[in-house]
Amino acid sequence: MSYFNIDAQAQNTYDAIVIGSGISGGWSAKELTGKGLRTLVLERGRDVRHITDYPTTMTQPWEFEHRGQLTHEMKEANPIISRCYAFYEGTHQFFVKDAEHPYVQEKPFDWIRGYQVGGKSLMWARQTQRWSDFDFDGPARDGFAVDWPIRYADLAPWYSYVERFAGITGNKDGLPNLPDGEFLPPHEWNCVEKHFQKEVAKRYKDRHVIMGRAAHITQPQPIHFQQGRAQCQHRTICERGCPFGGYFSSNASTIPWAAKTGKLTLRPNSVVHSIIYDEQKGKATGVRVVDTETKQMKEYYARIIFLNAAALNSNLVLLNSTSRRFPNGLGNDSGTLGKYVAFHNYRAGISAEFDGNLDSTTDGRRPNSPYIPRFRNLYKQETDFLRGYAAGFTAGRATKTNQEGFGADLKNNLLNPTLGGWHVGSHMMGETIPKESSYVALDSNLKDPFGIPQLKINIGYDDNDDKMVKDYQEQMTEMFTAAGFTNIRLRDDHRNPGLDIHEMGGVRMGKDPKTSMLNKWNQLHAVKNVFVTDGASMTSTSTQNPSLTYMAMSARSADYAVKEMKKGLL
Repeated sequence: MSYFNIDAQAQNTYDAIVIGSGISGGWSAKELTGKGLRTLVLERGRDVRHITDYPTTMTQPWEFEHRGQLTHEMKEANPIISRCYAFYEGTHQFFVKDAEHPYVQEKPFDWIRGYQVGGKSLMWARQTQRWSDFDFDGPARDGFAVDWPIRYADLAPWYSYVERFAGITGNKDGLPNLPDGEFLPPHEWNCVEKHFQKEVAKRYKDRHVIMGRAAHITQPQPIHFQQGRAQCQHRTICERGCPFGGYFSSNASTIPWAAKTGKLTLRPNSVVHSIIYDEQKGKATGVRVVDTETKQMKEYYARIIFLNAAALNSNLVLLNSTSRRFPNGLGNDSGTLGKYVAFHNYRAGISAEFDGNLDSTTDGRRPNSPYIPRFRNLYKQETDFLRGYAAGFTAGRATKTNQEGFGADLKNNLLNPTLGGWHVGSHMMGETIPKESSYVALDSNLKDPFGIPQLKINIGYDDNDDKMVKDYQEQMTEMFTAAGFTNIRLRDDHRNPGLDIHEMGGVRMGKDPKTSMLNKWNQLHAVKNVFVTDGASMTSTSTQNPSLTYMAMSARSADYAVKEMKKGLL
């Protein structure tokens, strides 16, 4: 009988296990298989294959039963997920429904999730800015969190590495607070966006309006054709899945690339229960998984484990991985696991009108928009709040359709819309401060449908966030007024944390094992063969979008892990 057990264990043993197949998990899989490791990727959701599993990607608006809109019943059943801008009749299949995967809100938190192969890389907004030394040395300079164990120079070559493969569009703007990358040609501006850029440049030396940097192929390179991807078609329905591979997703890029090595085993429908820790060996040896179809527990084994379950689920997996050595969660000698979680503050916005350029309009679509990098508290503390905010900006001209009349007159009116004036708008993206009081933990009573403790979330805004909202509104009003925009309207929607979909932290990096979970290689201080390279690892949140940094960290850590394995150190 023991021979059967040995055989079963051998069949379930790999060189590496990657937990999660989203943006960071896809990169971990690509790098590990590319370096020759037999790699098992565990995905809790269903399989979604590139092109064949995008059911609405070619659907025209009139072909949707509800014209693309959510029904009243769908909104009633999903009060959390229906607040997400990307959730509608054409995308509902990629979002976790509220009742299917419950969690506990000690404070209101809109947890937006995508459980399938590819994860949220199918529905993301594709903004990809590098972080700078203003971000990595910020905590040490401002004293709001522990010091990062890395600086921009550590990640710079890995940013270049992933940018060339993923395909990132942008301009070389020469800004120290937003380092340039390996860019494909940028998207185009419209005349009012250029007008705003010019007016801001005339009045402010420290403020810049640039074209956004986004994961879209504007000029395919040989590496993109090798992936089977083509130029972005500017359809702007990316969140349904792109059959052209015009934007970067795990499904179109890293997962099939890993599969081509012959070293990848992809196992969907596998909810990770916990990581197995061997006290005699002093390291992790495998992963326990609940099969979502059979509800049976299975175990898989490997020499190294990459945890890429997305920030809060990576926290959950470690918290649920207890042993005599780690009674409070795997690697949790510091007691910081689950704490210092932060996010991005998207509460505020501003809109206005512009009476100029009425002889011009725009044509076509663009899956990107201009961007205003952080300009507050860069070189010195100049406000009564810590850190700063970036902002999006966009301008467009609406059409007016006369719906009056009957018969031929009505048809004629509907077929001949007239141009309205220009509308401009902006939204903030503020950095929130990681605090010990912002935490996630396991509920001691409630379990999910797979028998795993539910995650309880206690995260909220503070005075720093309120002051940042006020400053954003004041500064943008000043800039909009200077540009000649009128009828300025301010917004603070007091949305719940989580709706930004940028939750980070809980398994933070740091130099000191007493105050952090991970070292400079995203490696657990106390369990050297476990790496966490998704949002859970972030020490602070910056004002830039984080996905590109997850990709760079995953590639860098995988390279390190394989080298350590070859030395016999893992």
